[in-house]
Amino acid sequence: MNRFTPGFCLIVALLAGGAAHAQDDTIRIGVITSLSGPAAESGAQMKAGIDTWLRLNGDKVAGKRIEVIYKDDTGTQPDIAKRLANELVTRDHVDVLAGFVFTPNAMAAAGVADQSRTPMVVMNAAASSLTARSPYVTRVSYTIAQSAKPLAEWAYRTGARRVFTVVADYAPGIDAETWFNKTFTALGGKIVGSVRMPLGSVDYGAFVQRVKDEKPDAIHVFLPNGQPMVAFTKAYREKGLDKANIRFLGGEGWGDEDVLKAGGDSLVGIYSSGFYSYTRPGADNASFVDAFGKTVGGRMQPSFLAASSYDGMALIAKTLARTGGKAGGAAFMQALKGYTSSSPRGTVTIDPATRDIVQTIYIRRIDKRDGRLVATEIDRFDAVKDPAK
Repeated sequence: MNRFTPGFCLIVALLAGGAAHAQDDTIRIGVITSLSGPAAESGAQMKAGIDTWLRLNGDKVAGKRIEVIYKDDTGTQPDIAKRLANELVTRDHVDVLAGFVFTPNAMAAAGVADQSRTPMVVMNAAASSLTARSPYVTRVSYTIAQSAKPLAEWAYRTGARRVFTVVADYAPGIDAETWFNKTFTALGGKIVGSVRMPLGSVDYGAFVQRVKDEKPDAIHVFLPNGQPMVAFTKAYREKGLDKANIRFLGGEGWGDEDVLKAGGDSLVGIYSSGFYSYTRPGADNASFVDAFGKTVGGRMQPSFLAASSYDGMALIAKTLARTGGKAGGAAFMQALKGYTSSSPRGTVTIDPATRDIVQTIYIRRIDKRDGRLVATEIDRFDAVKDPAK
């Protein structure tokens, strides 16, 4: 009978490799992302954001060379993500875990980070509870609550009193519904209806008709990134909700290139909240977009995943510079406190109490300018923390 637990075996493996790695002049970053499967485009954005940071800043920090090791989780696969995290820590001896498109995968890997005391930098997964999973986890993207709460406040401030909420029936959609509805009603608004649509829905006509029949001031929508957004927006137009003066309120992702290209003019006039769009103004973003284009050979524009992954590399490098290249979990997390940086999205900081990002959330309107769709920033909420903490 084997009397050793998996956790004990992990610790033994770490100790076995620790002595050799301690003298290494390489900083290894293990990135778990979706390089194949339904979320391959998100993984490609994440990888391109990381590679763009390296293009602009080089592969050295504190006298050591940065090596990035990519692992493909193939989609929402927490078991695979946990296995990959174990391999990266015990076999590849990575100093930092990073990446994570999906929250379930990040949650699974966080257990490995916690047990091995390996710093873990989340570059997308947006569930508020994630950073509470381990004191070795930090996040550079956003939380759903962080985006939905300012949107509800802006909607009420600009005249909406009756809102119908429509979300995809999965954890991020439910988070968006919860925080928008909670915030809006606390201000005095009324939620006249809430619908959770099956995640695989492709025909949104019946759901949109329910909204039109209720005649709200606005509709709040949360859907998975990409084609679902485009299909829903077209249904919104076809059912005449725009002509009925029912404002469209969305979350992050509506300013991404794939949505703008596929949606075309059906997107003009919709509003969304989020931390990044490639069309946003400013020299920092212009430099990032230019470098990103060179990284990918002009195949695509950066999405919010690319921006947060770029910022994730900046955080790792700046923190390691503070530690003199020492990547031990305790030293890294201590050096992380007080982190602040300029970014393509604006100024970002890390909350020392929660290890979550503090940033500006922009309210944006999709406009057509000089024949090009752009996400125009019309309002902003500065220094927004995750309200769930």
